[in-house]
Amino acid sequence: LKMSAILETSELPAVFDGVKLAAVAAVLYVIVRCLNLKSPTAPPELIYQDSALARFLLKSCPLLTKEYIPPLIWGKSGHIQTALYGKMGRVRSPHPYGLRKYLTMPDGATATFDLFEPQSEHCIGEDVTMVICPGIANHSEKQYIRTFVDYAQKNGYRCAVLNHLGALPNIELTSPRMFTYGCTWEFGAMVNYIKKTYPQTQLVVVGFSLGGNIVCKYLGESQANQERVLCCVSVCQGYSALRAQETFMQWDHCRRFYNFLMADNMKKIILSHRQVLFGDNMKKPQSLSDADLSKLYTATSLMQIDDNVMRKFHGYSSLKEYYEKESCLQYLHMIYVPLLLVNAADDPLVHESLLSIPRALSEKKENVMHVLPLHGGHLGFFEGSVLFPEPLTWMDKLVVQYANAICQWEKTKPHCSDAEQAMSAQE
Repeated sequence: LKMSAILETSELPAVFDGVKLAAVAAVLYVIVRCLNLKSPTAPPELIYQDSALARFLLKSCPLLTKEYIPPLIWGKSGHIQTALYGKMGRVRSPHPYGLRKYLTMPDGATATFDLFEPQSEHCIGEDVTMVICPGIANHSEKQYIRTFVDYAQKNGYRCAVLNHLGALPNIELTSPRMFTYGCTWEFGAMVNYIKKTYPQTQLVVVGFSLGGNIVCKYLGESQANQERVLCCVSVCQGYSALRAQETFMQWDHCRRFYNFLMADNMKKIILSHRQVLFGDNMKKPQSLSDADLSKLYTATSLMQIDDNVMRKFHGYSSLKEYYEKESCLQYLHMIYVPLLLVNAADDPLVHESLLSIPRALSEKKENVMHVLPLHGGHLGFFEGSVLFPEPLTWMDKLVVQYANAICQWEKTKPHCSDAEQAMSAQE
């Protein structure tokens, strides 16, 4: 009787309703936290020295001072931005037509790059070529590269895109070597080809992620490499592999999980070339053995792959030496052309401690500007009103806008008044 009396009261349904409300509230809280919905939108943080060039850039590049507004529902999550870039690359990506070029390297390797001619006249009416280095294991056929190239062509740029050695599935290796974290040989060969073939062209150097490390290292290696270079843009690189390796093994922001996924992709690429790399080849590195192939199968991180395989292509005695020598960190201060370093504060692959490197550089050197939006993830930077992103990203537009501004700066600089030139020289 007592039980039936309790069931007849309204207290028990009220308890159930309370549990449901609590569950809904908990789910909403998790969604808000995971999607970072409470994070504000704001213009990117800019670190730079006050100079004539910086003032000109702030005036000529509205994206530097304008709010970056990601898609409302998911765009404030660095993980979703990164995952969408990794899975989709871009939405409704175009198919620009280019010619594939083949260059034989001194060690017998065959470097390839794709060349895309401009589709309109450049804003300053001159011949300008973007030399582009994609991210890890990427190439000209990736959707984010295709989208960017198409946009750059429409803005009057010729584009040359390096295909990382071993990355294209239909191009066989011709020597027992693949691309590495900081080898600049193939990129340098492509740049030299462009300089020789188009003697009147000027260059805009662009690097994405690992490509950002390569282009910065290339420019800093020699002053001759900076000849005819108008500027350099690096997007989402980590600056120091040695510092990054520790953070990349942490579970914070799921970096260890990303590490595993990237390592799995690298394993597939290396194993697709196993005959050239591990076969009975007299030219292969003496330190590369069948035991390394066995270790490759069980590797769960990029560091294990780098230690057992990648460093041996260039004869490094240890992983530490490989990361130190192949990082652009020691070369950044030797770049004298205008340099734009772009990162996202919520990039799950690049730990916030690494951002002290571009910050310190931009606080010391007048030619350097560091741009740090709150959102964007790793090479995401999608824009869109609510749910569906636009094909062109904030990153695509910023790189071209900055390049246009530098081209205009270089063209108008000689026509400045004597007073302005003196002020610029003092700065």
